[in-house]
Amino acid sequence: MLKSTVLKQKQEKERLLSLPYIERTKEEDAKKWLESDLIKVVLGPRRAGKSVFSLMLLKDKQFAYLNFDDESLPDEDKLDLDELMSELHQAYGDTKYILFDEIQNLSKWELFVNRLHREGYNLVLTGSNARLLSKELATALTGRHIPIQILPFNFKEILRAKEYEPTSDKLLLPEEKAKLLGFLNEYMVNGGYPEVVIKNLDPRGYLDVLFDSLLFKDVVKRHKIRFSEQIDGLGSYLINNVAGQYSIRKLANILGFKSGLTLERYFSYLTEAYLIFSLNRHSAKVGLRLKSPKKAYVVDNGFITAKAVQHSPNTGKLMENLVFTEIVKRGNESNREVFYYKTRNDREVDFVVKKGIEVVELIQVSYEVSNYDVEEREVKALLEASQELNVSNLTIITWNEDRDVEKNGKTIKFKPLWKWLLA
Repeated sequence: MLKSTVLKQKQEKERLLSLPYIERTKEEDAKKWLESDLIKVVLGPRRAGKSVFSLMLLKDKQFAYLNFDDESLPDEDKLDLDELMSELHQAYGDTKYILFDEIQNLSKWELFVNRLHREGYNLVLTGSNARLLSKELATALTGRHIPIQILPFNFKEILRAKEYEPTSDKLLLPEEKAKLLGFLNEYMVNGGYPEVVIKNLDPRGYLDVLFDSLLFKDVVKRHKIRFSEQIDGLGSYLINNVAGQYSIRKLANILGFKSGLTLERYFSYLTEAYLIFSLNRHSAKVGLRLKSPKKAYVVDNGFITAKAVQHSPNTGKLMENLVFTEIVKRGNESNREVFYYKTRNDREVDFVVKKGIEVVELIQVSYEVSNYDVEEREVKALLEASQELNVSNLTIITWNEDRDVEKNGKTIKFKPLWKWLLA
């Protein structure tokens, strides 16, 4: 049975390698680590393209492949790992390169991986669970792995998929600029899941089913949750209130949770599965940071469109969520390198970006700033935060405004979303 599974997956590997491929932004960096003996760990949500990315990373090598997310594999207690390695060598020859897909489905996977690493194998792993990175990897593979995060397509990858090259000369033509903004609007509403982008699937139908499937497989089933409607309600609430502030106590009251601890645990399961991100307030005071409300964002805008209750999209919230996910895709970890901020006068700045202990940029997101009052509000918040945090790199991301404003000795850059995404 194990032999037939390995051979069946070998055929699937060849099929996937033969498909058209949209080059991912992370590929160039990842290739630098391929010859290293460090274990390459590709993390991100299911269906975001981790497997294809990893296969393409190894395409010029002779490598073995096994996907642990396969119901035809024997149960954990019956799976003989020595027999598995024997079958892989029979199918692929005497190679030292191995790709293990969805490794978190193998119980005590870290012991198996450590053993193979000691034996000199060059390993690439994929996983759909953020805890792999934060806990299990940190303890099991300390100093012996390199994490690579793959999320749904960013805007550059979307344009590659659409075979559209946005050159500066081309964008001088009104019809080409309109075409680019059309792609951007589509991305903002439908998101960047590869199958939605490449196959032009209906995002509402596909992503509604995908979200429920991920919720069941990576949360309810994995954590053996008995009252699945509670975590489903939590996921739906957060998606419908994206970029909104929440506190555990208030959220527990709204959703009818008897225990704030249960809600907090459920929230952590959603973040582990790469469905929801939580963002803390930036503050040097630990107490204030812990007591302040948090903000919630969703891994892909398409989920907002697919699961939202409101009939008309909130473009401001969609845009803010898109900016947040792009900041994360650029390698900034929420609550480590990116936060939100409240000034002493209670003015909010959407994103504080840090490098080490230094704040390097403040970002406001505003779809429309043609209204004088709106512009004044966003500028005031940035200027106050700039003074309090001693930072001069100030940006307001808008739909299509492109100008600099000098105020109080500071320069505030108004950047169109498309230009910021392509920077």
